[in-house]
Amino acid sequence: MNDLGTSEIGALVGLAAAVALLIFFVIRTKIHAILALVIAASIAGISAGMAPDAVIGAITSGFGSTLGTIGLVIGLGVMMGRILEVSGAAEKLAYTLIRWLGRRKEEWALAAAGFIVSIPIFVDSAFVILQPLVKSLARTTGRSVLTLGIALAGGLIVTHHAVPPTPGPLGAAGIFGVSVGEMILWGVILTIPAAILVTLYAKIMGPRIEAMIERDTGERLGTGEEITPAEAFEEFQQRADEREKELPNLFISVLPILLPILLIFVNTFSANLTDAGVLDLPEGFVSVAAFIGNPVIALLFGVLAAIYGLTRRQSRQDTIEDMEQGVQAAGIILLVTGAGGALGEVLRESGSADAIGEAVAGLPLPTILVPFLIATVVRVIQGSGTVAIITSASISAPILAQVPDVNMVLAAQAAALGSLFFGYFNDSFFWVVNRMLGVKNAKHQMLVWSVPTTIAWAATMVMLLIASVIV
Repeated sequence: MNDLGTSEIGALVGLAAAVALLIFFVIRTKIHAILALVIAASIAGISAGMAPDAVIGAITSGFGSTLGTIGLVIGLGVMMGRILEVSGAAEKLAYTLIRWLGRRKEEWALAAAGFIVSIPIFVDSAFVILQPLVKSLARTTGRSVLTLGIALAGGLIVTHHAVPPTPGPLGAAGIFGVSVGEMILWGVILTIPAAILVTLYAKIMGPRIEAMIERDTGERLGTGEEITPAEAFEEFQQRADEREKELPNLFISVLPILLPILLIFVNTFSANLTDAGVLDLPEGFVSVAAFIGNPVIALLFGVLAAIYGLTRRQSRQDTIEDMEQGVQAAGIILLVTGAGGALGEVLRESGSADAIGEAVAGLPLPTILVPFLIATVVRVIQGSGTVAIITSASISAPILAQVPDVNMVLAAQAAALGSLFFGYFNDSFFWVVNRMLGVKNAKHQMLVWSVPTTIAWAATMVMLLIASVIV
């Protein structure tokens, strides 16, 4: 590694100060993450010797180019997610999976439902929607409410952190400049083992944590009735039959999710296989696949499928209001993502990324872990998974671009998955899960959610290291 010059040292010191201020602003002041990112970008640029007008130019161009890449996709994704949320499509999927997997596998059904549902629906909303199913199954089957609740939350959280069009991983894809199709594929591959391990943890530890809560506080979470498992499952099916009369059919429920993913994959595979010379596909087919498989167009088809398949009982105005509510919820995420892109652009334009890239290349550490560990640290300090993902991607993307032989899709996933670490008091989902499951003591709350998220974090780190060696 070359010795660093005075200007490069100044750039590194300035960046370190900028990141320290960013973290301080987010956790200790009233300054929002958006403002903190812009301030950090300004400090990093000026410390590296950029002219003030050049810093402003880099901030605005980075903000615009990032949102130009993924802004519409986030907007369309949250529109579709809102329709799936209010129409009952998520519930329909969960009921169907429980029927398919059968008695005594309810935790696996809920984990699978969460794994799919959280791709288009915000994780907090998804848990609120499906949590009554947890209580119903616990009541009618005698299963541990914590086993079912942790399994559902575990399935939800892993794809929320890794699979677009969820805003966090989608923002990471835009900042790293990688294909959304590849991001989806790797997100699924890397998180399946994590979902399995969290579900096993739920199955083993759920009853034990419930017993601990009863012993420590005298409160009993489980409300299972004294009937045989077969009778209980039959009773659940009867209740499900009544509820499902009000829900859309399965095909219409999953079409808005599967259609855009299918179109994006057709585009990704046709382009890659043609470029590699594996297939000689007609040019017209590749062009059409590139158009309909572009994430914007693919998500547009998904939204249209949701509108015309799931809102037939709604008025035009109600449907539009639902979609607008989804977009309003995404507004702050769009601004945070754009501000993260601004910080990344300043690092590129200032030359700080080059200097840090040289330093990182000489570290006795797998390069793929750089964005993973940055996301981990930011997550622990300030709690928000999305902010951790965007901050890590913004800092690490321009740095890793200077390091040879780095798979940028895996690097983007590393920024996303590092933010799974130890969800606790400063994480809103920590409170959603524990409060809705009736867990009040801090020790019990951490066993219910902090430990499972850390298991998921460790599993994805191992998967990332394996994937980086293979790919």
